[in-house]
Amino acid sequence: MGAGSWGTAFAKVLNDAGTEVTMWARRPEVARVLATEHRNPDYLPDARLDGVRATDDCLAALDGAQIVVLAVPSQSLRGNLENWLPAIGPDATLLSLAKGIETGTLLRMSEVIAEVTGADPDRIAVLSGPNLAREIAAEQPAASVIACGDYARAEAVQNSCATGYFRPYTNTDVVGCEIGGACKNVIALACGIASGMGLGDNTVASLITRGLAEIIRLGVALGANPVTLAGLAGVGDLVATCTSPLSRNRSFGHVLGTGGSMEAAQQATHGQVAEGVKSCTSIRALAERHGVEMPLTTSVHQVCHEGLSVADAVGRLLGRSMKPE
Repeated sequence: MGAGSWGTAFAKVLNDAGTEVTMWARRPEVARVLATEHRNPDYLPDARLDGVRATDDCLAALDGAQIVVLAVPSQSLRGNLENWLPAIGPDATLLSLAKGIETGTLLRMSEVIAEVTGADPDRIAVLSGPNLAREIAAEQPAASVIACGDYARAEAVQNSCATGYFRPYTNTDVVGCEIGGACKNVIALACGIASGMGLGDNTVASLITRGLAEIIRLGVALGANPVTLAGLAGVGDLVATCTSPLSRNRSFGHVLGTGGSMEAAQQATHGQVAEGVKSCTSIRALAERHGVEMPLTTSVHQVCHEGLSVADAVGRLLGRSMKPE
């Protein structure tokens, strides 16, 4: 459900794994090209989707679906789910690809899904890891984590998407996978800002490491297993998103680091959603609710939403009091 970059890439993974796939696209013209040409020229024009069905009719797409893959941006998930709810089967597994914290409610995506659908949490799975869509669509080897409270469902999803180039692992730590996936976007913005300012690898490595410390603090406060955040859904996703020019969040931050405006950064990412721009505010609020200190996240929020200059943000971070690591 969703025909953006990651939704398209994951549809290809499922199809290549031998799973029957129907894609729902919001725009009829996108669904028409997907159905007739078996490709998505707007996002991944070189990815072949032979055998994948496509429609702009959400009810038709959901009819009989055993696994419903939710591949829309985190802040639009609730509204879409409310529209789709009547067509979702009572025992379908709901798999979230979205990485974010909902604005206002401060809910993780699995919590949004449970609240809207009334589904038992054991029916809800999340997928996270170093999953840059363009590389996966090119069939470059990658690994990921599928987390679900019901281990049998996690294994069923695992079997549906395992290919020669995409290796999914299973986990039951939904909280850890979601916190890792949401927070890494914010740290990637910080790394992009640093690169845009002309700062080097020492700076980026420091940001990644201290960013991981923030993520672990918040995750543990919410009940996550810190081991999860040392794995693919934590360190793996963090490194890929913070260092790759394919990362929308890093690219967005890079423009800000060069002195560009929020509008210029949005144009540079071709209108695609950089989840961290909105999530930095909700993640900061969630951290404050639980008494967790997240200075990098706070600085990114101040740059994106309070007009703080990137130079002043760096100065504030470097001027913080000395303490043990």
